[in-house]
Amino acid sequence: MPSTAQCLSVSPSCPVSATTYGYYPNFGGNVFFAVIYGIMGVAQLGLGVYFRSWTFMIAVCVGAFMEMAGYIGRILMNNNPWDQGAFKLQIVCLVLAPTFVAAGIYLTLKHIILNLGPEHSPLKPRLFTWIFISCDVGSLILQAAGGGVTSSGSNKGDVHMTDVGNDIIIAGIVFQVVTMAACGLVSLKFFWALFHRPEGFSGEKSLEGDGPSTVSSNVHYIVAAEIAAYFFVLIRCIYRIPEMAGGWGSPLMQKEDEFLVLDGMMIALGCLALTVCHPGFYFTSIRTGYKN
Repeated sequence: MPSTAQCLSVSPSCPVSATTYGYYPNFGGNVFFAVIYGIMGVAQLGLGVYFRSWTFMIAVCVGAFMEMAGYIGRILMNNNPWDQGAFKLQIVCLVLAPTFVAAGIYLTLKHIILNLGPEHSPLKPRLFTWIFISCDVGSLILQAAGGGVTSSGSNKGDVHMTDVGNDIIIAGIVFQVVTMAACGLVSLKFFWALFHRPEGFSGEKSLEGDGPSTVSSNVHYIVAAEIAAYFFVLIRCIYRIPEMAGGWGSPLMQKEDEFLVLDGMMIALGCLALTVCHPGFYFTSIRTGYKN
């Protein structure tokens, strides 16, 4: 909106209704999510150091702390919805953070397959990280590039550039959904074969080493957590497509309740599942240096 391009704070000529979101972000709700993500980020950091699960720790920690930063941006917007710095902080962090959580899901899946029966998987365990995390990085690059174009367009008041940036972000999110859907189909085949074998979760050997895998007797918890985290992140990504497709300031984008539930709560539950049921509790294969 050209007439509000230079707005810096709420005033009669710059009403809150003219902002992208059209509302003051809820202070309590956004503080809640900022605190929750901060706690889970610290927990993941501690568990990652304890289990030496460095790659998993980096992926989920970055995701959790980026989510926390995004909600801090929304808290700042509660004071001033026209704060462009806070707006860019929250839009960039909240768009990119789930990609890192998804990477943690792919890493966990690799170790589930590696320990429970790699012969039942259509793909070798190591290919899950090579293929799906590579695709995850591709979606991250697309979304980051879209965020950069959008930010540049916003600074210049260029509506066309802003729309182009939005389209690039949507392409990145769609690519992420397609990647997760492909991963889900491959995983479904693995779990179908796993659940229908006579010995259940026991009796398998890892591809690495000559002896049987050291697997916790409660391994079904990490399997349930993995499936739950997968669907939580997938729901969030699917929600983001129509939200972003409507353009900046669309009716769906201006509904905070839907955003807090379908974005904030979904990723929070996904991080919680991967924290409470950290793969380090169940699989020694994820612990760097264990075999030495």
